[in-house]
Amino acid sequence: MDMDELFLAARKAADAAYAPYSKFRVGAALLGDDGTVYTGCNVENRSFGLAICAERSAVVSAVSRGQRSFTALAISTPDSRDPVGPCGACRQVLSEFMAPEAQVRFRGSGDKTVDITLGALLPFDSLHDLAT
Repeated sequence: MDMDELFLAARKAADAAYAPYSKFRVGAALLGDDGTVYTGCNVENRSFGLAICAERSAVVSAVSRGQRSFTALAISTPDSRDPVGPCGACRQVLSEFMAPEAQVRFRGSGDKTVDITLGALLPFDSLHDLAT
């Protein structure tokens, strides 16, 4: 599966988002190292701290099915013209299951697409990086 197809799965996942407070839908699609795609969407709560992001929703869905390794991630934020990348909490969770060279794509409703690696999103991921 290429990144365009993975992004379309993320865009479709955003349609299922529960975002009555922020009105900001997010969809995520993770590509397992076996080729399986796992999707997730953001689910809000009146207590914003209890909301779950789309990226972590996708990870939880995949892990609950036994998948623990991913090669790519796509994120769709259709309610924003500009691309919006994963929050810090999501970056940390993703680093648990994805290699630094894993591909990440995010895009809003506009024309700009960001293609980056997870390692570039989460620098200083290890004590080795901090020591150099």
